[in-house]
Amino acid sequence: MKQSLDMRQGQSLVMTPQLQQAIKLLQLSNQELAEFVEAEIERNPLLNKADDNAGEPAEPGEAPARREQLSLDDNSGMGAARDQLDAPGEDVFEPGTGSDAALPAEGSGPSAQTDWSSATSGGSFNSEEYDFAANLSSDATLQEHLHNQLNIAGLSAADRLIGARLIDETDEAGYLRAPLEDVAKALGADIANVAAVLEVCQGFEPTGVMARSIPECLTLQLKERGRFDPAMEIMLDNLDMVARHDLKALADKCGVDKADLADMLTELRQLSPKPGSGFSSDTTIAVAPDVFVRELPNGTFAVELNSETLPRVLMDKAYYAEVTALPMRDKEKEFISECASSASWLIKSLDQRARTILKVASEIVRQQDAFFAHGVAHLRPLNLKQVADVIEMHESTVSRVTSNKYMATPRGLFELKYFFSASIPATGGGEAHSAEAVRHRIKVLIDGETDDGVLSDDQIVEILTGYGIDIARRTVAKYRESLNIPSSVQRRRINRASA
Repeated sequence: MKQSLDMRQGQSLVMTPQLQQAIKLLQLSNQELAEFVEAEIERNPLLNKADDNAGEPAEPGEAPARREQLSLDDNSGMGAARDQLDAPGEDVFEPGTGSDAALPAEGSGPSAQTDWSSATSGGSFNSEEYDFAANLSSDATLQEHLHNQLNIAGLSAADRLIGARLIDETDEAGYLRAPLEDVAKALGADIANVAAVLEVCQGFEPTGVMARSIPECLTLQLKERGRFDPAMEIMLDNLDMVARHDLKALADKCGVDKADLADMLTELRQLSPKPGSGFSSDTTIAVAPDVFVRELPNGTFAVELNSETLPRVLMDKAYYAEVTALPMRDKEKEFISECASSASWLIKSLDQRARTILKVASEIVRQQDAFFAHGVAHLRPLNLKQVADVIEMHESTVSRVTSNKYMATPRGLFELKYFFSASIPATGGGEAHSAEAVRHRIKVLIDGETDDGVLSDDQIVEILTGYGIDIARRTVAKYRESLNIPSSVQRRRINRASA
């Protein structure tokens, strides 16, 4: 054995920072994208927000100031580079090709059944039909409301400190999630003192706030109404029996008759299991659609990008020319060059991201046109590969595009991933059924039950088989449970109790 040095030549693939950024932009939601762009504008002196009334963009092929010109049939410089974003996580550029290398030209365009040219910023689409910014909650947060009450509770400074910590450990629903032992240890306080302060705080409005469990929350509300008695206490200790609608056994355990139990259940339904739900949340973000869909007079559907969610940035080429004309050191030249390259790539990436979202959304609408025309019962089975094959992109690209993206349609607001569902085989080798459509059929069947005609899972299987759906009983049970529908035995108990 001996040691030696060998020189070998080989090729390897590396992920360029520009491609990493482009892939990252694809999977960001519009809120995350806006925050990312704001950070880039602050970091890069050559980037500016585009004025909606601006004239020409910074350079041909870069993000236009208005999105009316966005078209899937565009064969400009951006059209030649559309595949730069179409790469799975492991796909990379070869060294030396550069991040701006041109890739193969775009393939065949989407089907003409959809109005692809409607990628406008509003135009003929009435965005006022979609009111997604409605916020019905109070302006004050729950924590602010509780802190205001703590300040006038007459507690000592030390107790106010304990109360403030307890309030900070209360979640949006109004429940105290931190164990009292942890709070006492963190503050160096006696646990009995912490418990005493908690008792004071549990007297704050809304009633039931800062409880540590649902039974305790409901107990606080019943005590405030003067309706907490031994029978109610037993019921709260057996809420699982209430959930199962095992009312006969519950009545025996509480020591009351059927009429008294019905009154107790009525009072229980009047209580709030989430006392903090009426207050606003600092973390709540309204969902804005990335794409609008509207029906045309000829029965087809137009797909339009929501321009309000598209960040518009331009590169300040005048400032770039002015700066590069000044005498600079090597590091300064390198910095300006990197800023120019980063700005150019970001603009191209944003433009291509918009095109890719439009392309994927348009193909989803074409594939699921029966759903938009007739409803969820006509939702077709669809997977990422089917869409990827048609638009000639990789499945991972489609997956990134559909992540955290929403589509506003005449039937409501849906996440793009909603339209991808597993297929249920058909009897006799016919066309497969969408799992979502089958789930909808199960719900319709159960909603149509009468008091004397509760359907078992086996009976539902027989009915669905008559519709040409080949489905197993365990699948029916799984779909029923996903809809939060009780079993046939529990539904019969509910019907008997309400009779």
